[in-house]
Amino acid sequence: MMDFRAAAQKMHQTIVEWRRDLHRIPETGVNTPQTEAYVCAELDKMGIPYRKGLGGHGVAALLEGKRKKPVFAIRADMDGLPIKEETGLPFASTNGCMHACGHDAHAAMGLAAAKILLEAKNELEGSVLFIFQPGEEGCPDGPGGAKRMLDDGAFGNPAPDAMAGLHTGSIWKDFVPGEIGYRPGGIMACMDRFEILIKGKGSHGAYPHGSVDTISIAGQIITELQTIVSREVDPLEPTVVSLGEIHAGTAFNIIPGECRITGTVRALNQATREFLARRIEEVASGVASSMRGSIEFKYGWEGPAPVVNDPAMTEELRLAAEKIVGPEKVREISRPSMGGEDIAFFLEKAPGTFFFLPGCNEAKGQTWPHHNSRFDIDEDILWIGPAVLATMAFDWLKKQA
Repeated sequence: MMDFRAAAQKMHQTIVEWRRDLHRIPETGVNTPQTEAYVCAELDKMGIPYRKGLGGHGVAALLEGKRKKPVFAIRADMDGLPIKEETGLPFASTNGCMHACGHDAHAAMGLAAAKILLEAKNELEGSVLFIFQPGEEGCPDGPGGAKRMLDDGAFGNPAPDAMAGLHTGSIWKDFVPGEIGYRPGGIMACMDRFEILIKGKGSHGAYPHGSVDTISIAGQIITELQTIVSREVDPLEPTVVSLGEIHAGTAFNIIPGECRITGTVRALNQATREFLARRIEEVASGVASSMRGSIEFKYGWEGPAPVVNDPAMTEELRLAAEKIVGPEKVREISRPSMGGEDIAFFLEKAPGTFFFLPGCNEAKGQTWPHHNSRFDIDEDILWIGPAVLATMAFDWLKKQA
C-alpha cells in the first residue's frame, strides 16, 4: 500500500508553491475566475476530469479508482476576503483583496490530495470527488458557495457517500502546528442573520405624544432579546444572539417612524436554531405591539446550519490522522466554535467530518487572527493536510469493498 505520509512530504515544496501562487490572486465571493482557472490548469496536468462553473466558479473533479462507487468527497474552499494585505510577504496580494483565512492553503492541500491519490488510483476501491468551493465567506447577493454548488449539481452524478474537510489557522487556541484537532457532533455554529424593522409614527421631537416612538420600542426590544438566551435556553447549550446594527432617524429633533435592527444567531444544533428564530420574532412583535407599533421580521435561513460531524466518520479521521502525525498529536477539541462554516450544507448531504489543522506559529510571529490584514500561516504544516485526507479517503473506501 502507498505511503501517503512519505508521498505528501515528498511534494511539500510543490504544495508551498501552489499556496503562494493562490495567495497572490485572492478573489472574493463566488466571483473567482482566476482561482478557478489555476485549479483547473493543475487538474489538467494531472489528467483528472472536472466540471467547472459550479455555483459561480466552483470546480468538482472526479478521480475514479478500481470501481466508480462508493464515493468519498474532499472539500477545499478557495475564496479570499475584501481586505488589503499588510503581511509584507514576498508573495503578498496586490489587488486589494487577501487570503486572510487560509483558503489558499486549503485549495493547495486539496490539489495535493488529488495528486497523491492519483498515484494510488489502481488501489483505490472507489472514487474520490474533489470540491473546490468559492464563496465560503458569504455573498452579498444571496447564499454562499456551498449551497450554490449543490444547487448546480456538485453532489450529483455521482453523489458522495462520505466526505471530509479541514480548516487551518488559529480557530482553537490550545493547539499548535503539527497537531490535528477533531470533535464528533457539533463543532461550529449556524451563521444566521436576522432583521427587525420596527414601524411606528414619526413626529416632531417637541411633541412626543403625537408619535409611536420606534427608538423607544427598539430600546425595549434590545433589552428583552437578551433574556431569550439568559432565561429560555439551557445554560449548558452554547447559544449567541448578538445585535450588530441599529439604524433610525435623520435629524436630532425628529422622532423617526421606522427603526431597523439587525443581528446574528449562533447555535450548535438545529432545534435551538429554530427556537431562537421563533422567539426573536415573538418577543420583538410582542414588545412593539404593547407600545402601539409593529414589526416586519426577516430571518436568513439561507445561512449555513450548525456544522455537525458524524461520529463514525470522525473516528475514521482520528485513525487516519494518527497514522500521519502519531496518536500523541491527535487531540479532541474540547469546546466548539461559535463561528460558522458553510461546509454544513455539504455535511447535510453526506456523513462526514470537518477537522482542524493548526497553522499559526507564534514562534514565527504568526499571532494575527483570521480576517486580519496580517494573518499568515506556517507553511511547514502544508503536507499534513493532504496526507491525512488521502489516508482517510483511501482507508474508508477500502473498508467499503
